[in-house]
Amino acid sequence: MPPFNRLENLSGHGVQDEKFTMALTSWKAFNFFDVSEVKPADSESALLFESPEFSSICSGSDNLFLGTTDGQIRILSASFKIIRTFHAHDSGSVTHVKQIHGTSLLISISEDLSNEPVLKVWALDKPDKKTGGPKCLSSLNVSNGRKQFPISALATLDNVSQLAVGFANGSVTVIRGDLINDRGAKQRTVFESDEPITGVEFREGPTTTLYLATTGRILTLTISGRGQGQPAKNLEDNGCGLGCMTVDSDSGDIVVARDDAIYYYGVNGRGPSYAYEGPKQLVSTFGDLIALVTQPRSDAASKTSLLRKFVGGGADDRYRSSTFALLDTDLKYVAHTETLTSAVWTVFAEWGDFFLLTIDGKFFRYHEKSLNQKLEILYQRDLYVLAINLAQKIGVDTAQRNVILRKYGDYLHKKGDYDTAMQQYLKAIDNTEPSQVIRKFLDSQRINNLIEYLEELHEHDKATIDHTTLLLNCYAKLKDTDKLENFIKSGTNFDLETAIAMCRQGGYYDQAVFLSKKHGEHDRVVDILIEDSNKYDEALDYIHRHEPDVAYPNLMRYARVLLEHCPNDTTQLFIDYYTGQYRLKKDAPVALTQAASGGAASAVQNLASFIPLPYRQATVTPSPATQDNQPLSLSTEEATAAAKADPPREYKVPRPRTAFSSFVDHPDQFIDFLEALLSEADMEEADKVDLHTTLFEIYLDVAAGKTGQEKQKWEAKAKTLIDGHDISMDASNVLLLSHLSDFRDGTVLVREQQGLRFDIFRSYASVGDTASAIKALRKYGPEEPQLYPAALAYFTSSPKILQEAGNELDVVLKRIDEDGLMAPLQVIQTLSTNAVATMGMVKKYLSETIERERKEISNNRRLIESYRGETNAKRKEMDELGTKPAVFQTRRCSACGGSLDLPTVHFLCKHSFHQRCLNQVGDAEVECPKCAPTNNSIRAFRKAQEDSANRHDMFQDTLQRSRDRFGTISEFFGRGVMTAPVLE
Repeated sequence: MPPFNRLENLSGHGVQDEKFTMALTSWKAFNFFDVSEVKPADSESALLFESPEFSSICSGSDNLFLGTTDGQIRILSASFKIIRTFHAHDSGSVTHVKQIHGTSLLISISEDLSNEPVLKVWALDKPDKKTGGPKCLSSLNVSNGRKQFPISALATLDNVSQLAVGFANGSVTVIRGDLINDRGAKQRTVFESDEPITGVEFREGPTTTLYLATTGRILTLTISGRGQGQPAKNLEDNGCGLGCMTVDSDSGDIVVARDDAIYYYGVNGRGPSYAYEGPKQLVSTFGDLIALVTQPRSDAASKTSLLRKFVGGGADDRYRSSTFALLDTDLKYVAHTETLTSAVWTVFAEWGDFFLLTIDGKFFRYHEKSLNQKLEILYQRDLYVLAINLAQKIGVDTAQRNVILRKYGDYLHKKGDYDTAMQQYLKAIDNTEPSQVIRKFLDSQRINNLIEYLEELHEHDKATIDHTTLLLNCYAKLKDTDKLENFIKSGTNFDLETAIAMCRQGGYYDQAVFLSKKHGEHDRVVDILIEDSNKYDEALDYIHRHEPDVAYPNLMRYARVLLEHCPNDTTQLFIDYYTGQYRLKKDAPVALTQAASGGAASAVQNLASFIPLPYRQATVTPSPATQDNQPLSLSTEEATAAAKADPPREYKVPRPRTAFSSFVDHPDQFIDFLEALLSEADMEEADKVDLHTTLFEIYLDVAAGKTGQEKQKWEAKAKTLIDGHDISMDASNVLLLSHLSDFRDGTVLVREQQGLRFDIFRSYASVGDTASAIKALRKYGPEEPQLYPAALAYFTSSPKILQEAGNELDVVLKRIDEDGLMAPLQVIQTLSTNAVATMGMVKKYLSETIERERKEISNNRRLIESYRGETNAKRKEMDELGTKPAVFQTRRCSACGGSLDLPTVHFLCKHSFHQRCLNQVGDAEVECPKCAPTNNSIRAFRKAQEDSANRHDMFQDTLQRSRDRFGTISEFFGRGVMTAPVLE
């Protein structure tokens, strides 16, 4: 190997091997890395690392960059195969190469100790057309005041706007400028010291700070921003060796390795330090680990000549042993350590691994094991606390962290440390199967730990019904009433169903009610009060204190039970709700009479203080613990008046029929309910029909069970519902209900209102009630004439009825005869149906009818003769007009009354006119003005007859409505309806 331009441990601090050994033993050491020696793919690459031409190395952008003594730079791939070589410098050795992270820029420096160092910036992605290598963006000589000393340290900003170069003579040069675009750069020596520079690093922020390390001091220098131009600030009077200063890329802190410890420096100066003894040779970072190379004291003490650091270490360096370690300073453990047989030249990180290069040209790859592998190593050594800290530092998810906690808990449980084990199980409760933990603590001696775990399950909403049951059983087994109360009152998340069920099964109804009220389980509160406690008044009171959406379902659910035990209050609540007047019931102001208490209140009484005020209720019977504190409340009237002062709640009033089924077996309350609803004016018509019909039915049903005046009273109420013309009931329903209840007044009244008078008479006739039939005939006969033929048939249907009818038969016959309701033949046919009526009963009717018919026949004959004579006269007149000449002797004009003079117009109707008085237009036919209106009427009448002759529908309609159908036929025959159509 060539001489190495390195200053190693220029601080000269030496530490005994025993101290280093003690430091290693004080930290836990593990094998968290897999080590393998890198064998380059080809011989050229393998020989390169052993060649004396190899002078510098760096990594970046998935490549490895090697500088040689002849000014060349070789680029190696991940397989350590040379993929590119270019000539970087014409003279000197390439002592420093640095690849800018995240870019394609490469910085190289060549030195020959006879000229100023030359710095170049390369663009690896831009080929030079002449050389074929990367394009050189800029080149400059690094100034050191014309002093020829080797460069000991190099640092640059990511944008290459500033570079810091440290020299072995203690000076630092800062280069500023646009080196990428080669727009010039300025150099300035910013620091000079008698001590060699062993490290330079940048820290960016509001100001750009340059950290300087010498063999004896650590300093900071502000090179841009506020404070620029001020002299270097001394941070600490202890320096470090060459290669023992680096920067933590994650935090930006500066890491300095000294023989006694590892130090961090931040923006506020020195930060934390971690004791790790041993002479340091190199320090670097790999993720959150610190990579350290140390050497035995004998080797460090033998190198006392500063000049030897620059001219080389000699052949003995190949056989000088060194120790390499990767440390986690936060958790204070050694992730990897090994002793190498030769000295370490450099270390670097690339491709996700860490690499180490020894002086004899050997390459070692350090591949970090996976987290699971690390954890397994820690599990084998029972280092669970370190495993937890390691997982937390890496930031594993909750599930993986809880796995570690469970394993730690299992370890502690096996050791018998049950309390600490339970703490680990509690931390891992989120994704731990509870049964795995519960089984470990089922022993009665561990019941307190079990209770603690079950309570935590409820806190995290992970408890099941079985967990709640088990917890309550544990409380019961310990008879720990305080914990039971605290569990109920604490608001802990638990399965409410199970808790309430346990209380109900054990007879702790008050606790069950408390839990239900606390969690807003209003339905369950009512259920417990009614089904278990049988506190019906309290249940109704609780319902009445809630909003309509809560009160209504519970009221409907338990309506029958509440009506059975609290009929009046329940009915009133129904009335208020269904009339839209529902108001929340409120407690009247009370004053307590304080008396000396004989002891503490019971647990159940204490729970009442946690119930919100609107849900608090006064129990009907005070508990023994509260009998001495009796409320002095307002009177019932005052409380009712106070409640009615509040406006009713707004809600959708349900249909009345939805409440009907609730009042089964409670007719008195049902009647009160229906009557109260009917008193409301703004009721929908459909609801009125339901209410009237149902109330009518209830009235009749109650009347059916009564006798005497009571029955008449209820029937009178039923009659008032249907008495009138605007009843809100369907007639068929009233008729059906009246028929089923044998309520004849209802039947008659509805039929009368519906105009079914014939049905009324027929209903009386069907039951043989002659007196009622006669009464109905007299009442409805004038408006319903068809009742008389029916009455005639009914009166003559049996001798008994005929006897009961008495003289009413003559009245019926007279009315039939006067109104022409029946033809005599029809009357005879009706009377001859049975042998009840005799000839003597109808003799008078028949004689009057025959006499009237005779007179009518005689009149008809006279009219026929008159019409016949008039017809013959008209025919004769028409014949004479057509065959004989007409003589006109009129001397005056029928229009103007003047004497006739020529020209004169005579008409056959014997009217004469001046021609000028006729107002003749053109050649139109002239008609007698005097006779024209009459003629027009005749013609119109004739035309109407002809038109009506074809209106057979009119003929049939008139015939159906006519009492004298034969006369109607005769009339239409005269109009020509019966005339056969003329074929054209």
